[in-house]
Amino acid sequence: MHFFFKGGLPLLVAAMAFAPALSAQKAEAQVTPSGVVANAPATDWRRIDPADLMVMDLSPDASGKLRRVVIQLIPAPFSQGWVDNIRKLIASHWYDGIAVVRVQDNYVVQWGDPDGETDHPKPLPEGLEQVPQSQYVAASTPPFGPPLFAPDPQHNPLRPLEPLLLPDAYAPGTYFAQGWPLATDAKGLSWPVHCYGYVGVGRNYSPDTGTGAELYTVIGQAPRQLDRNIAVVGRIIAGMEYLSSLPRGTGEMGFYETPQERTKIASVRFGSQVPDLPAYEAMATDSDSFANYAYLRANRHDTFYNVPAGGVDVCNVPVPVRQVGLAAKRAGM
Repeated sequence: MHFFFKGGLPLLVAAMAFAPALSAQKAEAQVTPSGVVANAPATDWRRIDPADLMVMDLSPDASGKLRRVVIQLIPAPFSQGWVDNIRKLIASHWYDGIAVVRVQDNYVVQWGDPDGETDHPKPLPEGLEQVPQSQYVAASTPPFGPPLFAPDPQHNPLRPLEPLLLPDAYAPGTYFAQGWPLATDAKGLSWPVHCYGYVGVGRNYSPDTGTGAELYTVIGQAPRQLDRNIAVVGRIIAGMEYLSSLPRGTGEMGFYETPQERTKIASVRFGSQVPDLPAYEAMATDSDSFANYAYLRANRHDTFYNVPAGGVDVCNVPVPVRQVGLAAKRAGM
């Protein structure tokens, strides 16, 4: 930057003092959510236990490339009846050989037993729980206060934030805890929400709640009307592209009409059983980095945005997840 001035040293000093202020404003304007994630200290990340990962290998694509999808199972106290069932299904290798049976545009990809609705379904392992509808919610009190998502008058994207309770169209409020987005009735009950890439349990009409043998993931705008009506059991943290890019089904509700259209699932294992699996970390949602990241998702002040939104939907604050090396090496295996 060039400064043109007359009058000697006082104006030179003033110009030199002004230059850092302009540089600071320019740097401040470039702070973005991705920048906060990239610069988050190691203390603001939490390692995901490989035993809580569901590693689903699809059949290779036409070029022979491996298609691996990694799903993180949701922690207690949420949806644990279904999660326990899923663990039993993984342990028994029940998912091996089933298929993607449905791909409905802007809605879901669903996988399960192609013969599940026939008179010769694949036998389920013993000991699966019939989970009651009451487990769609859990006793959990948001540890967060009301949000202040009005644009910051000082345009300081890294100002400290109070804990967040976001306004919501489907619930009295939403918040983050244990690294997951949740909704609350503000009376002591909370539940996981349907966001892009989140995994739910297929079921028939109520009172059926599904076992976990049939699963789906969201591939479109978040269908939040499903909250508290279907169990959310996890989220895809790697390989989402292998499901979202599958051909759409031409049958009713996107179901495939022929076996040739389906994508076979070769195997499903726990992350702790896959020696070449990278280790994964999720940003701690009670960290300063996440507070700054969430604030910037609601209030962009970088050069691309002219008008900060002043608010954000809970599903538009995806919890950052990163790879940090091989799980086996980090676990000392």
